[in-house]
Amino acid sequence: MRPRRTAALAAATAVLALTAATGCGALDKAMDCVQAADAIATSVDKLGRAVSTATDDPTRLNESLDEIDRELDSLKGKTDNADLSKAVDDLGKGVESVRTAVRDGDATPDIKPVTDAATEIGKVCTP
Repeated sequence: MRPRRTAALAAATAVLALTAATGCGALDKAMDCVQAADAIATSVDKLGRAVSTATDDPTRLNESLDEIDRELDSLKGKTDNADLSKAVDDLGKGVESVRTAVRDGDATPDIKPVTDAATEIGKVCTP
């Protein structure tokens, strides 16, 4: 009887360890998502301020867009969530649209697609 009990205990311990490890991995991913969403929200806020002062300092627009791109690159590798992937793609498209508008001489480009996508990332990443 003793060997059976020991084997059962070992199996239960292994299952608990696996569950805990998987749970921690999921928790780590969720925390990464929340942190990235927060960083993106901050970057989008900076972009909004840069757009409002673009005539005074047009370089701030590109710096803000670069910052969002860095956060997106960071977030892309941390998710396998389809909704988050779509929001990240949408944000990337919005950033590219703003870049194109700025390149074409628009000093106050429409950043609504960027803010909408950032809001969606925030929703998806909310635990």
